[in-house]
Amino acid sequence: MTSAARTTDRRAGFTLIELVLVLAIAAIIMGGALGMMIYSSDERSLRETSAEIEMMAKRARTSAILQQTPYALEFREGIVRLMPLAEAGRDEEKTVGGHDIGGDEADSRPGERREFSLPGGMELAVRRWNSDAWLPAAKKAVHVWRFDPNGLCEPLSIRMVLEKSWCEEIYHPLTATVKESQLEAR
Repeated sequence: MTSAARTTDRRAGFTLIELVLVLAIAAIIMGGALGMMIYSSDERSLRETSAEIEMMAKRARTSAILQQTPYALEFREGIVRLMPLAEAGRDEEKTVGGHDIGGDEADSRPGERREFSLPGGMELAVRRWNSDAWLPAAKKAVHVWRFDPNGLCEPLSIRMVLEKSWCEEIYHPLTATVKESQLEAR
């Protein structure tokens, strides 16, 4: 009986050129994925910061209406704070032991965020109504955004910059929500 199987000397496997080609394609795909992760990281940080500032603006407007006293958002270098207007813009006063003067605020509710720290490296600038100049929030340059008990707030624009990415937002004076937004993430 004869066997129908054929034998060949050719070995099964990949050539060196095929392996190099597959590794090159994999490297290109991984490089693109890494670029997209970095891009989306800056965009995500800008969007999260934008949402946090908008939420604090709505809270300031609501607090001003409910408590019938002006409230404010205070923009300092790296920090956004929500507080009554009477306390905004003052230097932080401390006792000799390093404690805040006046203690905790009586009107704060448990779990309510009254302060938000900007992500590392993010710079914030404010543009007032009827102005073209962006005023940066720096150590000695504190900007106050006023919210009145009648529900109105000062028309304001905010620009956030994170490395080469930026976001500009114009807030509506009646609702304290974002009216227009521009974002460029690189």
